[in-house]
Amino acid sequence: MHIDQWLETIPPLSVYLLVGLVIMVESLGIPLPGEIVLVSAALLASQHADVNPLWIGIFASAGAIVGDSIGYAIGRKGGNRLFAWAGRKFPKHFGPKHIEKAKGIFQKRGVWAVFFGRFIAFLRILAGPLAGSLHMPYGKFLAANALGGIVWAGGTTAAVYYLGIVAEKWLSRFSYVGLGAAVIAGVIISLVVKKRMTHSKDDDEEPAVDPVKESAVER
Repeated sequence: MHIDQWLETIPPLSVYLLVGLVIMVESLGIPLPGEIVLVSAALLASQHADVNPLWIGIFASAGAIVGDSIGYAIGRKGGNRLFAWAGRKFPKHFGPKHIEKAKGIFQKRGVWAVFFGRFIAFLRILAGPLAGSLHMPYGKFLAANALGGIVWAGGTTAAVYYLGIVAEKWLSRFSYVGLGAAVIAGVIISLVVKKRMTHSKDDDEEPAVDPVKESAVER
């Protein structure tokens, strides 16, 4: 059973709590599919009136902010032990080279790494613990963390929700024949554009005529 199918079986309040909890635990430094759960919940809200996308965004933002703050505290007190444990459990994702690379990004970018790290799966998991282990001032971390969490959670929820509504309305207005015709038309257009680009590239690669040689031939 997929995540979106499973979410349909539980009450709306439980959906909100689950989204916030998964994202919070992920932000602690534990690799969970927070983004997948958020996207699935937003799609569910676009198809079921009982699930409110606003509350999904609120709980997701709260989970991101609280989780990163707890991760910051853990990283400040025992970051090295946490990274060593993560490296043993998930060597392909959190090995020493990965951790050192992430540290380099945080040391170079500072609070911007915290903000933009929310949009990158690997840095999203390690943002709090890394910032804490590097002793980033908590005030700066909290500001970047809160802003990044709200933009990421709210933006993702809104985008997926409205895309889901548009897709559902569009599909409901067209028959399978119409949908098939649209797909075929898209393929034909892509082939035509590709063919024209190929011809254009060939024209650009034609060797230029040497005016000296051309003059000699004419003589």
